[in-house]
Amino acid sequence: MSQSFKIELPKVLSNLENANFQDIFYEEEPYLSNCMIANTIINKEVIEKLVVSKVIFKNVTFIDVSFRKIDLTDVIFENCDLSNSNLSEGIIHRVTFKNCKLLGLNLSEATLGNVSFENCIANLCNFSETRLKNVLFDNTSLQGANYYDCSLSKVRFYESNINEVDFSQTSLKGIDISTCKFERLNVTLESLHGCEVSTEQAVGFASLLGLIVKP
Repeated sequence: MSQSFKIELPKVLSNLENANFQDIFYEEEPYLSNCMIANTIINKEVIEKLVVSKVIFKNVTFIDVSFRKIDLTDVIFENCDLSNSNLSEGIIHRVTFKNCKLLGLNLSEATLGNVSFENCIANLCNFSETRLKNVLFDNTSLQGANYYDCSLSKVRFYESNINEVDFSQTSLKGIDISTCKFERLNVTLESLHGCEVSTEQAVGFASLLGLIVKP
């Protein structure tokens, strides 16, 4: 990955004490901070406006959870499964998803800043109408993900699978997809203006214009 692309990493202590996710219900407001949640299953929880700060989730499986309007700051998810979880309309800042399963994760209408997805499976993830700034997708599978009507600023897709991704109504100006794999994208030529692509990809996009590229 280019060293020129940098994001702020989560500011989390390395010696956090283990805690139980259920501890939040002992607080006046749904709030979790300065702890580690590890080796557990969080099942069928529905919490709106949950605030999570300086927390590490490790080997945690989330099943049928809805955390709409969640506020995540300085959080690490490692080896977690958030498939089909609802984090829509959330504010997600300085967060790392590492080696996570994120199939169908709902991040629609959320705001992401300084967020990295590393070695994740995020097929069918929903980013529609989401604002992403300083966001890295590194070696992540995003097949069929939805980026409809997104705002992308300093977003990098690095060696990721973006096949069948929907970029409808989203400008890719200044976005580098040159190292990514895909056979088909849902994107308009107008949206591609200013997008950084490889030579091979450029040949493929040229066919959308009806051009015949000779060797």
